[in-house]
Amino acid sequence: MRESTPFWLPGPHAARRPHLLARGAIAKALRAWFETSGFTEVETATLQVSPGNETHLHAFATDLIGPGGERHPLYLRTSPEFACKKLLAAAETKIFDFARVFRNRERGALHHPEFTMLEWYRANEPYETLMDDCAALLAEAARAAGSKQFSFRGKTIDPFLAPERVTVAEAFERHAAIDLLATVDGAEGNRAALAVAAVKAGLRIADDDTWGDIVSRVLAERVDPHLGIGRATILYEYPLPLAALARAKPGSGKVAERFELYACGVELGNAFGELTDVAEQRARFTQAMDEKQRIHGERYPIDEDFLSALAEMPQASGIALGFDRLVMLASGAQRIEQVIWTPVVQIGD
Repeated sequence: MRESTPFWLPGPHAARRPHLLARGAIAKALRAWFETSGFTEVETATLQVSPGNETHLHAFATDLIGPGGERHPLYLRTSPEFACKKLLAAAETKIFDFARVFRNRERGALHHPEFTMLEWYRANEPYETLMDDCAALLAEAARAAGSKQFSFRGKTIDPFLAPERVTVAEAFERHAAIDLLATVDGAEGNRAALAVAAVKAGLRIADDDTWGDIVSRVLAERVDPHLGIGRATILYEYPLPLAALARAKPGSGKVAERFELYACGVELGNAFGELTDVAEQRARFTQAMDEKQRIHGERYPIDEDFLSALAEMPQASGIALGFDRLVMLASGAQRIEQVIWTPVVQIGD
């Protein structure tokens, strides 16, 4: 086994230090913005009964050992979302959390097993308000870092320009000539119809690709490279089969109140008009865990306490933003380890 160059050597640390100082300045500026905007900062627990119930997210597992030696399985959270929503049920209305989160099987220029997720929630406010928040926070981060532009791998944006807003359907039509919503029937996707359209667009489709797999491939190969160029992009109205924890758009049987924020071709944030239908949320969790079992051979428990809280939660909107990625773009870093004070040791063959 080998380890990467230690971050604590003076030379490597000196090269990273400007990015790390920018991190502190940006965190300070964003906290000030939230405080001025009437938010309360919260600190949610890292250990959770369920780390989250998404098909392709992998958690770190541990045991809570009681005084008598009894063991209870727990997980390091992949997001503070469940805990933050419990606080909304407790009557908090505007909250934010700089949460340290953990995701296994992820490592690369934009991925780290331990990172910081900035999440904020607005009770009784539409999710479009979060779009305005994103625009404001990009500008705040730029000012704090002393940056006139964000950059990553040759792509740049002006963080002071209002983000463009593009629906997922518009992006598929524009960049892949695919009528995505024609392959959506409520919460189900028509795999055969989308496969035909994707092949016609020149993409390779595997026999065992699901409708969701094909959507992900089109996004990765045809859509994502065009997002967040020159100015940030808000990609919104995701098809209902990809709603995750978002509610359906009122009056629509095909799309959900979900958007993602992109800058310099990098996904920065994922936002929802939050689902509060307990039965629907349970069904989505179960479906996702069945798919996780099929693909990865494992499943995570459903947090029943979260579902109980969901029944009491007011209508709300929330967003998770990758804080480390934001710092990268604002400071010109090319790898996520450059903006993390003490990176997890890289171990390889």
